[in-house]
Amino acid sequence: QVQLVESGGDSVQPGGSLRLSCAASGRIFSANIMGWYRRAPGKERDLVATITNGGSTNYADSVKGRFTISRDNAKNTVYLQMNSLNPEDTATYYCYYRDFRSAYWGQGTQVTVSS
Repeated sequence: QVQLVESGGDSVQPGGSLRLSCAASGRIFSANIMGWYRRAPGKERDLVATITNGGSTNYADSVKGRFTISRDNAKNTVYLQMNSLNPEDTATYYCYYRDFRSAYWGQGTQVTVSS
């Protein structure tokens, strides 16, 4: 089992920034992918960004140039730096971990962008 604990969600004004963190614990396999998905009200859960243990990244088109994903392998932690936030970024953000055995999700952290 892998446990994921997210933090950093908050309410911000348009144009603001937030940094999300997600710490993984438990049976961590060295080769893995971690990342973030989000679910906006009334919509499906969509990819935001992922990063492999080797540092390869993938971003949704809607966040390219504004969000940056990074990770600290020694701490089994993934980060999402979100800049230039707009109301369309309002969603519950879920941390994601996957290795060759299975995939796991965090509980979610709320990000609200509103003036």
